[in-house]
This record gives sequence, C-alpha cells and structure tokens, in this order.
Amino acid sequence: MSTDTPWTIERIRDALGAPSLVQRFLAEINTTPAHQLLTVFAKWERIAKNTVAALERGKEVIAAEGRGEAPAGEWIDGSERLDAIDERIRSRGAA
Repeated sequence: MSTDTPWTIERIRDALGAPSLVQRFLAEINTTPAHQLLTVFAKWERIAKNTVAALERGKEVIAAEGRGEAPAGEWIDGSERLDAIDERIRSRGAA
C-alpha cells in the first residue's frame, strides 16, 4: 500500500492485522464521543503505522538472512542476559 494513501478506519483495521487488536480498535473508535474521535483516530493511526513499519523491518531482516547477510542496523545480543536468567530459574528447581 502506498505511503500517500490516506489513513482510514478500514486501512487502520487492515494494518493492525491481529484480530484482538482490530477488535480493540473498532470497539474504541465506535464508542468514542464525537469530540474525541480525532484524538482516538490519531492514536490508532500511529499504532498502525508502527505496526506496518515493524513488519517491513521484519521482512528486510528475513530477506537479508536469506541472502546470507547480516541484517542492517545495530543489534544487541541478549544471549548472555537470557542465559543468566535461564540459569537463575533452573537453580530454583524450575523445569
């Protein structure tokens, strides 16, 4: 979808993707008083734009890895932190 396409309730709904998120959006937009509609619409437009951008970044990462390249950008390796958390949990007797 083109970036110059205006954001509408339908476009926001489609961009959100997840049914639970769509349901929250539609419930909120349909029950908001008229004088607050612009504020609510702007909030959900921002959420939809962020969702679309995250999906695009994800596709770019997948494509780069498919070509055997490192994904663009700066990535933080959290392996050591996750290993420490895992060890702490396991030391408490969790499976």
